[in-house]
Amino acid sequence: MPTVSVVSKMKLKMRNKQRKSSVLNFIVWGLVGFALIVCLFFVSRQVKTGFGHIGSSQLHAIRELEKVEEEHFRLPPPRKLNPRAVKRRGPHKTSKIIDEYLDGSSALHDSFFPSETTAINPLKGGNDSMSFYPGRVWLDTSGNAIQAHGGGILYDRKTSKYYWYGENKDGPTYQVHPEGARRVDLIGVSCYSSEDLWSWTNEGIVLPGERTNITHDLHKSKVLERPKVIYNDHTGKYVMWMHIDDANYTKASVGVAVSNSPTGPFTYLYSFQPHGFDSRDMTVFKDDDGMAYLFYSSRGNTELHVSPLTKDYLNVTLAMRRILIRRFREAPAVFKVEGTYYMITSRCSGWAPNPALAHAAHSIMGPWETLGNPCIGGNHFLRLTTFLSQSTFVLPLPGLPGTFIFMADRWNPSDLRDSRYVWLPLSIGGLADEALDYSFGFPLWSRVSIYWHRKWRLPEGWR
Repeated sequence: MPTVSVVSKMKLKMRNKQRKSSVLNFIVWGLVGFALIVCLFFVSRQVKTGFGHIGSSQLHAIRELEKVEEEHFRLPPPRKLNPRAVKRRGPHKTSKIIDEYLDGSSALHDSFFPSETTAINPLKGGNDSMSFYPGRVWLDTSGNAIQAHGGGILYDRKTSKYYWYGENKDGPTYQVHPEGARRVDLIGVSCYSSEDLWSWTNEGIVLPGERTNITHDLHKSKVLERPKVIYNDHTGKYVMWMHIDDANYTKASVGVAVSNSPTGPFTYLYSFQPHGFDSRDMTVFKDDDGMAYLFYSSRGNTELHVSPLTKDYLNVTLAMRRILIRRFREAPAVFKVEGTYYMITSRCSGWAPNPALAHAAHSIMGPWETLGNPCIGGNHFLRLTTFLSQSTFVLPLPGLPGTFIFMADRWNPSDLRDSRYVWLPLSIGGLADEALDYSFGFPLWSRVSIYWHRKWRLPEGWR
């Protein structure tokens, strides 16, 4: 029979265990409570992103843009290969839907490139006035198809107008050699102006190609892609950055041009490889503090690089960060919402469309986290092809915080001058996307959503 001292010791041990258990439970539930508070904070912050400073009428307009619109068309089965062709060429994989879509002679191709009789025409009034139709021919105020591919938009406070810059591809499509990329001779950079983002006036070719000097970067045999223009508040200059290359895509450089006016003429300065690295698809982004940054695909398109520009925007600084390493991303389009940076990119697949990815970062120099495919609506095929388009720019709508226009190109490699524009509403906010690559569960990023619409309009109060 145990003594009194032994019993008291056993009771003391039991009390200590209970105390330790209580303390442990307190710590665990305290951590759970803290985590819930943090989650609620970030969720409320994301809900406020885009919606915290707008009225009920604007909120209703945004909700209209965010309606999910489905498509129910049926894709035809892939065309069968000619047995004789198979015998001549040897074994070959069955033709894919995307290959048929890219074939300018196929019925599938024609269904996504409607004729000019359905064009967006600012010269016509009626119910279609101010309506965007992604994928249709878009005419300017002179009745000609807009030529501003791979472009971007600058809002100029001096003139209170928007300026749309892009590649002019109004020439015949051809291949330098059978295995070469389809191309159009370098014509130059076109500029269009507008006050409403729907009716565009042709301001001409503001940076023309060079027809005689074959050594010039802008000779018609060379490549100029993805021109973007930003305004420098210190110098009063409009600065254009672009991808400069040769016909075989071995030069892989950026080019820089300047002008005193948004409508040019732009003076071409030079080309170079930033930090000694190859540079292909690129964009420039001007931050709220006036700092500007260059984003470019590099190292054989296996990764992106980001670098601040010098104060005059004419060169890069020594600072550079490698981001999205081994992701094979291109066509970057960068934008910012309430202190968070976002980016839409495309996979490297030539002219063929592929799934877009959204990315986010608290610092523009990274690290950048991948959020997933932002496309909503349409159908599975459209979402997996970014609505048959490739990103080029994201334009903020100043009167609707957290709402943007996603600008993309629907490339037509069989006739590049007939490539189309896909403009769709993009919003930031709501429940968070789950990051695809992070080491801890915070921060929770706001969702990036690009909504499919066959027809849509900018709501009242977007300016």
